[in-house]
Amino acid sequence: MNSTGKVTGIVSNLVTVETVGPVAENELCYIDLAGTKLLAEVIKVSGKKASVQVFESTRGLKNGDDVEFLGKMLEVTLGPGLLSSVYDGLQNDLTTMEDVFLKRGEYTDPIDRKKLWSFVPIAKEGDKVIAADWLGEVKEGWLPHKIMVPFSFKGNYTVKSIIEKGEYTVDTVIAVLTSESGEDVNVTMTQKWPVKIAIKAYQQKPRPQKIMATGMRIIDTFNPIAEGGTGFIPGPFGCGKTVLQHGIAKQGEADVIVMAACGERANEVVEIFTEFPELIDPHTGRHLMERTTIICNTSNMPVAAREASVYTAMTICEYYRAMGLRCLLLADSTSRWAQALREMSNRMEELPGADAFPVDLSAIISNFYSRAGVVILNNGETGAVTFIGTVSPAGGNLKEPVTESTKKAARCFYALEQNRADQKRYPSVNPIESYSKYLEYPEIQEYLEKTIEKGWIEKVLKAKNIIRKGKEAQDQINILGDDGVPMSYHETFWKSELIDFILLQQDAFDSVDSLCPLPRQKKMLNLVLDICDKEFKFDNYEDCRKFFKEMINILRQMNYSKEASEEFTNYENTLSNLLESYGK
Repeated sequence: MNSTGKVTGIVSNLVTVETVGPVAENELCYIDLAGTKLLAEVIKVSGKKASVQVFESTRGLKNGDDVEFLGKMLEVTLGPGLLSSVYDGLQNDLTTMEDVFLKRGEYTDPIDRKKLWSFVPIAKEGDKVIAADWLGEVKEGWLPHKIMVPFSFKGNYTVKSIIEKGEYTVDTVIAVLTSESGEDVNVTMTQKWPVKIAIKAYQQKPRPQKIMATGMRIIDTFNPIAEGGTGFIPGPFGCGKTVLQHGIAKQGEADVIVMAACGERANEVVEIFTEFPELIDPHTGRHLMERTTIICNTSNMPVAAREASVYTAMTICEYYRAMGLRCLLLADSTSRWAQALREMSNRMEELPGADAFPVDLSAIISNFYSRAGVVILNNGETGAVTFIGTVSPAGGNLKEPVTESTKKAARCFYALEQNRADQKRYPSVNPIESYSKYLEYPEIQEYLEKTIEKGWIEKVLKAKNIIRKGKEAQDQINILGDDGVPMSYHETFWKSELIDFILLQQDAFDSVDSLCPLPRQKKMLNLVLDICDKEFKFDNYEDCRKFFKEMINILRQMNYSKEASEEFTNYENTLSNLLESYGK
């Protein structure tokens, strides 16, 4: 029998409950508000007192209201039909709810129970299976969706029977498994799993072996993120964090995209709802939404639901990873998630850390980021979850606690700069402060040398060094004036500008330049470095400026031209003639 309790205190979404019976941390409960059941989660237990955070508005709640504990944690339903869906943090289907903000105590089924799926068995009678083994497959859009032994199963099982090929609903019993004790267990196409516990349905979790191409030069060339890696994008408001994430979602080499809008402004979430269904996937030519799931909790939704959204999104990614698929999770913004943690921590009067965030903020963020990664499944197949979150530090302060804590956990750092955004240099990623620690991995180094060319990393570091020297030269020119420095300073500065305009900046609205494959990135980097290696004869800085502006114009037009076209060759000839007139 489940434990019960009575409400004894209310502070916004934090409710104190006097319990009758045992209660566990992270256990769910229902609070009875005049016949309406409000879902809540236990976040602290102290003797017979339990602090619970309510996932909805507590307006009208009063002391003495009844509480029923459910004996389980917050779970998500996993099965066919998750893709192309829009959920909130509790996995309510927002496309079927009449009013997602006002109505309380109403929860929708996340999966269509009446839809028929074409099931094809993979396992056969007599097979020995364990948790996460594949029993069969259905087609979810164009992706293979594996029906697996539920992750909660312990020990070895034998397939007693499995249904034949045909069309069935998700609630149809597709297999009967016999446990080691001789007990028969029915398996359907769906299962449930607690969102705050990682799905460890794999044999090994090795280090990343390859990069995930995004089609963006500032990422793939200069600071690549590994497939199964982690990264984050901090920056002030209005610097393009959301747009950058959308570009990665559209062009990233992943099978499944999960967008977690955590505490975002409603207008940005509406943009996702309206734009994503219309976007065409450049890799398949189909609608991007067909392989996308959106988890949405806007900033005017309750704090607890905001926190739940990132965990729900990660659990869905881990589910698809167990099918051998490559998943990309994009969270916007983890700062709002951290702020939700701070609000609940402050209401419980816990000892505050820096900027009043919880003392264990760094551990919470690190534990969440650690759930990403590449895994080797029971059958030898591989799957991956790549995670990129955004951080919105107040005033663009990259030294604040959330950014610093995330830096310790994430391996890629894409710092957006207000000055670059003001100059319309998009993506406004600072090339000097940003980094990718994956370039230090021997496995990634070997992959880049093999798939692109030998000496690739040395070329990337050389380009970064030119940018750094150009920044130093620019500072000297600004201090001493154009005539107060040698011509070599102007040449160094304009070579760094050449790399900036041609490689770092990218037009997200150009049909060619928005997606830059690795072979094209290789060609452009080699071309630009060949130019930077040349020595030029300039009598004054005006000639230097004019020459490089002409060259930048030619190279940018090459970026906007298809590489195989005659137009691209014409630009190369024009560039060659320009270089001959100035070079030694």
